[in-house]
Amino acid sequence: MKITANEIKTGMLIEHKDDLWTVLKTQHVKPGKGGAFNQVELKSVIKGTKLNERFRSNETLEKAEVEEKKFNFLYSDEQNCYFMDNVSFEQVSMEKNLIEDKEKLLKENLEVVISLLNEKPISLELPKNIECTVESTDGVVKGQTAASSYKPAKLDNGIMISVPPFIENGDKIIIDSRNLEYVKKNN
Repeated sequence: MKITANEIKTGMLIEHKDDLWTVLKTQHVKPGKGGAFNQVELKSVIKGTKLNERFRSNETLEKAEVEEKKFNFLYSDEQNCYFMDNVSFEQVSMEKNLIEDKEKLLKENLEVVISLLNEKPISLELPKNIECTVESTDGVVKGQTAASSYKPAKLDNGIMISVPPFIENGDKIIIDSRNLEYVKKNN
């Protein structure tokens, strides 16, 4: 499907230079002189390489035709993560190098969306908010009243994030899966 450079959005899959690319960042630029363009950071789905491209507003690109399906995470081994289709119960495996750091957020039965190109998994999308448990964090220092005084915390999956001072060991919190930031305490 053809799209213009202005329609490129983060997370989109496009075909460019005989490869399949995921859009990591996009910024519309309108310089004082010359025509407007879209500055796009791309990552190759197959090779893992990154590329920065400028597309003029009137250029057209091919948006990759992918099928998105919901799967539940089952388990992982050294090389792959395994998922099950919620409807057909068919299992699919995905290489860990395609998942990258998202693997730490996977929990048994977590529902994810996997993009398939010709029945082959190429990318994984986690739910926006994920519940984690605080494994360890520093205690509150008395008299420390600065409003933005966040403290480091280690989660049950090994990820280090910053949390507000009222969060304690064993608390369940919600984090944003896109930027790994604290969202709220979960009761």
